[in-house]
Amino acid sequence: MVEAFHFEDEGRTYSCFAEARRASPSEPWWWFDVSGDRQRYAPFRAELDDTVASVQSRIVAFHGSLLARRAAHVPYRPFRTR
Repeated sequence: MVEAFHFEDEGRTYSCFAEARRASPSEPWWWFDVSGDRQRYAPFRAELDDTVASVQSRIVAFHGSLLARRAAHVPYRPFRTR
């Protein structure tokens, strides 16, 4: 399995490491921290055939999708009574 590693993408620094989650202590998951964000994420399980490149691409894709969802404008629709 891949050891912990760091990388930069689009001005952000990512710190990645495999560690068990409380909900599944017997399975390692890929966790990452990203600069400018206080949240820590565990988006997918660690696999024996993971490489730095494969983990990095999945993390960048996951984080990019997360940022896009956060930036999406949700129009305000007040509750209506009939």
